[in-house]
Amino acid sequence: MSLRRARWLVPALLGIAVLLGGRAGWIHAKAMLAQVLLERAWAGSDHGRHLRRPWPWADMAPIARLRVPRLHRDLIVLDRDSGQALAFGPGWTPSSAAPGAPGLSVISAHRDTQFDFLGALRAGDGIVLDSAKGTTRYRVVRADVVDSRRTRLPAADSADGLLLVTCYPFDAVMAGGPLRYTVFAQRVASAQAGDHG
Repeated sequence: MSLRRARWLVPALLGIAVLLGGRAGWIHAKAMLAQVLLERAWAGSDHGRHLRRPWPWADMAPIARLRVPRLHRDLIVLDRDSGQALAFGPGWTPSSAAPGAPGLSVISAHRDTQFDFLGALRAGDGIVLDSAKGTTRYRVVRADVVDSRRTRLPAADSADGLLLVTCYPFDAVMAGGPLRYTVFAQRVASAQAGDHG
């Protein structure tokens, strides 16, 4: 390779690397900033009783707070699980039971931002969900990898619990494949509802 070609090739490759790295960094920065704004909207929503948009043009609002004490995770859950909403935080699947209500509530998020901890959950871990229904406690029962082309998520009235869903595998180079990592947590009776996770 000639010296002349190398003079423009190195800066061009460096520029491409900066752009790609900046894009990846922007996704994580947006997710972190969104959680701060969502936290403020959640605080002003009377714990989900009055939906309050986190910014004027937002098409979603906080509906619940999801906490995993053992892993020190605290996330605001949005009132929908559209692709646009999931860019900012975990989202509730509207065809499932409302967060904290009887039945199966489904919450999904991206594997590389808000739900990057899902693989670290273990059977017996506690999950706390605050919503307009109050505080509901769950205990992790199992985790499964399912193929979304062959397996439908359970119906809202099929179990009394919480199903957390994200894409799988966690380290996939290309996002959006057919595999999903699911964590099922069962509602805990109030007498058993310790936060020790």
